[in-house]
Amino acid sequence: MLDSLVAFFAHWGYWGLFAGSFLAGSLIPFSSEALLIACVGPLHLDAVNCLFVALAGNVSGGMTCYWVGRQGKIEWIERFTRVNQEKLDRALRFMKNRGAWMGFFAFIPMLGTAITVALGYVRSNPVIVFLTMTLGKFLRYAFIIWGSLKLISLI
Repeated sequence: MLDSLVAFFAHWGYWGLFAGSFLAGSLIPFSSEALLIACVGPLHLDAVNCLFVALAGNVSGGMTCYWVGRQGKIEWIERFTRVNQEKLDRALRFMKNRGAWMGFFAFIPMLGTAITVALGYVRSNPVIVFLTMTLGKFLRYAFIIWGSLKLISLI
């Protein structure tokens, strides 16, 4: 299934990378990392462009989750982000007394969506959430691209 999704999005190049990264950052438990590696590896797309396209898509998806959380409706949160009350409570405990700066950790698989939803739910400062989320996701994608290109150069 994951291979099919990666192939579908990769076929569309940068637009596919943006769409796949957006969905991975918001609605669908999907590996934007696998798509990114496919784009900079076998597809030979420009690594810097891929970094910023994936970053824009994933941060947009994360801010969508923030917005859903900010609405404060548990039924919306569960339906649109697949974050149930238990995950939301766990994210709230993780963020306790740390506030919007916890947006940096939105890149963590499985917990990242819950963090961004919780940040919206508690109405954290959206500018700080956006900036810290962008920094965390930038570092993650830069590391993935760097590692992929290093691995490719060894082969």
